[in-house]
Amino acid sequence: MPQIAQLGATWASQVFWLVLTFGIVFLVVGRGMVPKVQSTIDLRDASVAADLTAAEAARAEADAQEDRWRTQENAARDRAQRTIGEARAKAAAATEATLAKAGETSNAQIAAAEANIAAASTAAMAEIEGVATEAAQDIVQRLSGAKVTKTDAAKAVKAAMHG
Repeated sequence: MPQIAQLGATWASQVFWLVLTFGIVFLVVGRGMVPKVQSTIDLRDASVAADLTAAEAARAEADAQEDRWRTQENAARDRAQRTIGEARAKAAAATEATLAKAGETSNAQIAAAEANIAAASTAAMAEIEGVATEAAQDIVQRLSGAKVTKTDAAKAVKAAMHG
């Protein structure tokens, strides 16, 4: 094969060009491009680290603000509960006072009504006794013809009614 026979003659030349090409590629890539890429990576790492630090600080500040907000919210809730409790107590006291006043007024009206009923009952009883006394006198006189005094008839009526 003729290609293999030429290998010995072209070998040194191919090795030279291979070393030269790799040397140029090494210089261009290794000395020119890699440091630029490495510096970009370093800048990006520094930027990410700074961003993480800033995010951590922001999170810590947010946590602190949340704690302050929760403290204020709890204090406001406690004040609201106290205010509601005071309002309920005042309303209960006002309602109790109103009910007591209404009860007193109602009791006074009931007592007045009972007194009126008792007076009316007493007056009615007196009137009934008077009518019964007159009727007893009239009945005794019609049936027996005897005349009974008003005092005797009243005593008899009282004895019959109360006894």
